Amino acid sequence: MPGEHRDFSGQRDDEEFLFVFRRHIIAMRKGFYCFLGPFAISSIPPLFFSQYMWVFWFPVVGFVVGFVLFSYFYIMWYYTYFIVSSQRIRQVTQKGFFGKHVIDLRLAKVQNISYDIPGFSGELFKFGTIVMQTMVGDLIIKNVEHPEIIYNKLQNAIIDAMEKEQATHNETTIEEN
Repeated sequence: MPGEHRDFSGQRDDEEFLFVFRRHIIAMRKGFYCFLGPFAISSIPPLFFSQYMWVFWFPVVGFVVGFVLFSYFYIMWYYTYFIVSSQRIRQVTQKGFFGKHVIDLRLAKVQNISYDIPGFSGELFKFGTIVMQTMVGDLIIKNVEHPEIIYNKLQNAIIDAMEKEQATHNETTIEEN
């Protein structure tokens, strides 16, 4: 996204937006199951009781119920994302229809970063887990789309943030002396 200027809520004046990413669509598999389950189950009665016309409304009701459940999981997936700036990574997690949970992690405080691709399915669908280790704990991001690309971008952002913080620290030390 070179040349692109984006702002986000809570952005500081000296902070530059780098990129945004979210979980892979595979993280929404419960939503697909909740859609298909009611629809499939409600489609069974018309197979056995086809002489009654009102029974054919069961699949319609199953479809509507499944769609509402799917919408819930879709909203939770779509509005959960990660913003990476020149100073921090912000995790915005949607909790239900109205709740939101936000975590900020300064990039200069990250001690180690790694990623894992879980076998054949991870290789096939291009998803994995990224783990960022800090002194206070780990930030584990599961089901990330293209984890190796996100890992490399995060690694570069962390190195840049550490170099910038070190330069600022050196300037402060020189001014004090």
